[in-house]
Amino acid sequence: MPQRRPQFSQAIEAALASYQPIAGIPDELIDPQGQIRPVWREFIDRFSQMSQEEIASRFALGDQYLADSGVYFRHVDGGTSRERPWPLSHVPVLISESEWAEIESGLVQRADLLELVMRDIYGPNRLVEQGWLPPMLLAQNPEWIRPMAGVTPRTGNFLHFLSFELGRSPNGKWWVLNDRTQAPSGAGFALENRVATSRIFSEYFQSAQVKRLAGFFRTFRDYLHSLRGPDATVPAILSPGSHADTYFEHAYTARYLGLALLEGEDIVVERGRPMVRTISGLRPVDVLWRRIDSGFADPLELDEASKIGTPGLVGAMRQQGVTMINAIGSGAVEIRALMAFLPKICRVMTGEPLRLSNIATWWCGQAKERAHVRGNLDAMMIAPALSTRLPFDREDTSAIGGKLRSEAFQSLQGLLDTEAGYLVGQEAITLSTSPAFVDGALRPRPMTLRVFLARHADGWIAMPGGYARIGRSNDVTGLSMHAGGSCADVWIMSETPIVANTMIGVGHDREIGGDEAELPSRAAENLYWLGRYIERAEFLTRLTRVFDIRLTELRSSNPPLIDYLTGYLRYLGVDPNQNPPAAIAMAVRSAARCSRHLRDRLAPDALVAIAGLGTMIEPRSADISQASHMGDILRQTIGFSGMVRENMYRSSGWRFLSAGRALERALSTCSMVSSLVDPKAPPGAMEAALDCADSKLAHHRRFGFDMSCATVTALLCLDRRNPRSLLHQLDQLNTHLEAMPNAAVDGMASPLIRLSMKVHTEVAVQTPQSLDAQAFLQIRAELADLSDQLTLTYLS
Repeated sequence: MPQRRPQFSQAIEAALASYQPIAGIPDELIDPQGQIRPVWREFIDRFSQMSQEEIASRFALGDQYLADSGVYFRHVDGGTSRERPWPLSHVPVLISESEWAEIESGLVQRADLLELVMRDIYGPNRLVEQGWLPPMLLAQNPEWIRPMAGVTPRTGNFLHFLSFELGRSPNGKWWVLNDRTQAPSGAGFALENRVATSRIFSEYFQSAQVKRLAGFFRTFRDYLHSLRGPDATVPAILSPGSHADTYFEHAYTARYLGLALLEGEDIVVERGRPMVRTISGLRPVDVLWRRIDSGFADPLELDEASKIGTPGLVGAMRQQGVTMINAIGSGAVEIRALMAFLPKICRVMTGEPLRLSNIATWWCGQAKERAHVRGNLDAMMIAPALSTRLPFDREDTSAIGGKLRSEAFQSLQGLLDTEAGYLVGQEAITLSTSPAFVDGALRPRPMTLRVFLARHADGWIAMPGGYARIGRSNDVTGLSMHAGGSCADVWIMSETPIVANTMIGVGHDREIGGDEAELPSRAAENLYWLGRYIERAEFLTRLTRVFDIRLTELRSSNPPLIDYLTGYLRYLGVDPNQNPPAAIAMAVRSAARCSRHLRDRLAPDALVAIAGLGTMIEPRSADISQASHMGDILRQTIGFSGMVRENMYRSSGWRFLSAGRALERALSTCSMVSSLVDPKAPPGAMEAALDCADSKLAHHRRFGFDMSCATVTALLCLDRRNPRSLLHQLDQLNTHLEAMPNAAVDGMASPLIRLSMKVHTEVAVQTPQSLDAQAFLQIRAELADLSDQLTLTYLS
């Protein structure tokens, strides 16, 4: 029997009599009176009854869910960027409902206050005029967007979705460490944390009264839909693209809420209104949840070097042609120096004190405050006044005076004389610790809490939880995920039974049945080329495997065939001596690149299959043959194709992916048959073609053992019952193209359909004897023209 762990709560209670606090006991478990918090008691008792084996098994469930779902964040290190698995801290952070109510009340007040500040600094500017806010903090603020001055948002509100970074002292007091108003991230990751953690502690989660998250997302989704006009497409998330640190979250949130996922190039502004480039033409979109930083949103009026924005977005806001979530320029209230003035501004604008204090901050541009900072420098955290970075983030440049070497300390003293207006002093806080499972035991680790607020018709709603950043060690600089920190789910423990909450809310009749014409052209292009690259990788893999098998078996007995196949592979750009061939690796990487732009449209299993394909193009070990390696890659591509065939909804997106595969296979078949099914080819070439097309058994059943150029050409080109034949691909291509928008123009076939029908007819009337090299050359040229016409019609 595995050895049981002793009751953890009993160990705590036994030590409480002398708690001062006791090193090694997380502060989150202990209240200011030195008693274990009731909210933690049952969870810790249950956890302490688990064996090490059970704990490892449960944690593996959560990790496997995140791996299967493809949850990642993009890690940048030394100029290189790579995807890293989401770092889950498996033990949740528990907060009582009463304590949460105080946090929520304070943050709702703060959200209203920040909205009032936004309206003022982009409107009458009375805070500066009356001396409550120094002019420098606007004039030098990199996030205050001058073209937005005087602009009134269409809804009247600048802020719609916010997050706040909170810290708690060991005595239980909460502070706001940072306001995130620009383009707050993390809500989607909080949801994935919840799913993973609820699987780890499934029995306890079901019985415990943990407040659910679905109501928060449903309320915000319904609010977004309420903001759009009757002729507009669904609300959209405006993302900087797949290179962004949090692109997974953009795609996941879009999929979860049923929103479109757009990038700047998907949108064009016409007559003051954003329009989406779709496969059926321009469609209006008037609600954009912006995840691009303001400066990059509009290269026409803001950063002209931006390649991820849309020219004219600021003008569209000025003409109230779009609701931007949040308004361009909303990052202006994120700067650290503003925290020094918010307590007074709150009293001036609301007549109330802040219910939830922010970290004590002094702006060094004022003589009295600068003197206070200088006199307490040892206990101060000195930071750039205009910084919007999170405390303890990887790019946070703050420094604690007492931890500096003497030379650096003197240099800081000098900066307080010469650059005072660009510096703030902030109280050097000690963060409370929360339990984290490290090295086989629960250990205290510093923690901050990220909380999300969303606007709705009647005010604000707080996500009941969020997520906690957990440090990798006792050093608070290790809180950032880029520095090795992790993220834990946050459970708000209700004092009353939980009401079932789902994403089912107000119906949106306009979406019933969907609208396939709204597929963005960029998404259609990536789907089309994903189909082509996957098929190209499969064809080259099949051909390389066929070659390697024959190289092993016939090297000495049939040198002409080996030389002929080698020449054909090199003609296709494949070097059979490479490990693996670079042409195959290039096709796989190109497919993976397309899939990264389609995270909102492909099922997680399909994305995992493509990611797995990427790992297979690494060099094989010496004891694995090329043929075996190609077989593994082939099975993975077939697995992806099977998922598409069996699971993908028959939407316009599926048609573009399938059309890409059909066209690429048609091109490959033409190339292979014209080269290998040729009277001049050496013996064995036709059989190699049948192997490559996986059609040898079909040939034997139809023609017996009588193999000739005519029989092989008939099977691989003209027999539409063969799913790998040329005519079958053209059948499929015609079917997909005829189902796409604008297939008919004024009652007549579009140029694309006419070209497709022309190619199809030319092949359908051929005979095996008439399909010679010249005919294949013409078919391939017409297929290339067909691809160009498809691009011109839908993708450009």
